[in-house]
Amino acid sequence: MGLGSHLRRGEAHAEVHALKMAGGEARGSTVYVTLEPCSHRGRTPPCAKQLIEAGVKRIVAACRDPNPLVSGRGLKMLQEHGIETEVGVLEEQALQLNEHFFTYVAKGRPFITLKTASTLDGKVASYTGDSRWITNEEARAYVHTLRHQHQAIMVGIGTVLADDPSLTVRAPVPGVHPIRIIVDSQLRTPLHAKVVQDGLAETIILTTERADKQAAARLEQAGVTVIACGDGKRVDLPLAMQKLAEREIASILLEGGGTLNGAMLAHGLIDKMVLFYAPKIIGGAEAPANFQMTGIEKMADAYRLERVQIETFGDNVGIIGYPVYPRREA
Repeated sequence: MGLGSHLRRGEAHAEVHALKMAGGEARGSTVYVTLEPCSHRGRTPPCAKQLIEAGVKRIVAACRDPNPLVSGRGLKMLQEHGIETEVGVLEEQALQLNEHFFTYVAKGRPFITLKTASTLDGKVASYTGDSRWITNEEARAYVHTLRHQHQAIMVGIGTVLADDPSLTVRAPVPGVHPIRIIVDSQLRTPLHAKVVQDGLAETIILTTERADKQAAARLEQAGVTVIACGDGKRVDLPLAMQKLAEREIASILLEGGGTLNGAMLAHGLIDKMVLFYAPKIIGGAEAPANFQMTGIEKMADAYRLERVQIETFGDNVGIIGYPVYPRREA
């Protein structure tokens, strides 16, 4: 009869598209939605009211609205108008489908997916810094699918200086390029860097109050947005994520080096991991690893993944999971 999806912020929600497609046949129907219909006016009118006016008989929602200020209100409004409601059908699948949005609303920061590519011994480059290429073409192509699924890509200044990446989406999923975010506490990003000069996507640099004001002005004149996050020597990462959320960035693909990855993990800011492994061993105590951070004393304190999935990309392996953060003594 009718189907729909919420395609873009500020545009009609899924229920509205479905009702328009169904027309008069919506009266007396059952509507299946992944998220509780909204009851408040934001950028668009409340969906619950439009469902009531359309005369639907029953609503089946996979999960409630994650916003504690409005959760349950849409269902209550529908029930008050005699519409039967059911919640929790395929809830786990719906939570995963909407994980970016739910984290953005519930935690006030973007959902952050970490992507790494390493050898079997956990190295991301040789001791000389050579890293092209660790993974195969199939795995690298999937990275562009991941980029396509996120609003922004984030790297550290070390990646910019070493590789001068474009951080754009290429085949097999060309389209709108994500926002590019650089963590650069000392504003060392060169004016000739691709992320500054190519104009293919918006670039944001996260820095500190201590950073050189003239360097910030030059970068801003080149079209880069510079955001100061804290007055310490390093970027205040939790504050930075909050400021990015204020700019309505709901999801980030983190493609950092070991230092940035380790800092984000230590702050509990990584929500999901996609870890690619190639069947190679390069050794070297000086070779950089996925996570450069203070090590744990006991295995009981290790970070672990749950809801783990294993995917293969030719002879490469991808481990996908959600980190469980160890409890620390107060």
